[in-house]
Amino acid sequence: MELKQIGIIHSPYQTKKEDPKQGKFDHEISEIELFDEYKVGLKNIEKLTHLIILYWGSQSDRQTLETKTPWSEETMGVFSTRSPNRPNPIAFCVAEVVEVKDNRLKVRNLDALDQSPLLDIKAYSAEIDAYPEARRKE
Repeated sequence: MELKQIGIIHSPYQTKKEDPKQGKFDHEISEIELFDEYKVGLKNIEKLTHLIILYWGSQSDRQTLETKTPWSEETMGVFSTRSPNRPNPIAFCVAEVVEVKDNRLKVRNLDALDQSPLLDIKAYSAEIDAYPEARRKE
C-alpha cells in the first residue's frame, strides 16, 4: 500500500489544543494547496459548494484503541468515534468551498492542523453522502 501526498493544508490551527473538535462547528478559513502535478484534477471544482477533504493526522496518537469523546465520559473503542487518534490517522472533513484560484482552494469548516498532508479531495453530494436517520443507538 502506498499513499501519496497531493498537497498541503494551511490552517490557523498550530496545535491540537487549538483545533476545533469538529470542523462543521468552526467557521475559520483554511487554504488547501495542491501540488502542481495534480492541478488538472481541480477542473470544474469551482462548481461545487462542498468537498470531502481527506488528510493525514500527523500529530495523532497511533497507539490509541480506546478513548472518551468530548461529549461523554464513557470509554469507547476508537472505531466507534471520530477521534483523530487511531492506528491510521486518515482524517475526513466536509468543507465549504469559499474560493478557487489556480492550485489553491480556500475552504471553511476544515478541522486540519496547519501543514497537514493532503491525501485526497472528493466531491460531496448531499443526496449520496448524507444519512439524516443516522444516530447512536442507546
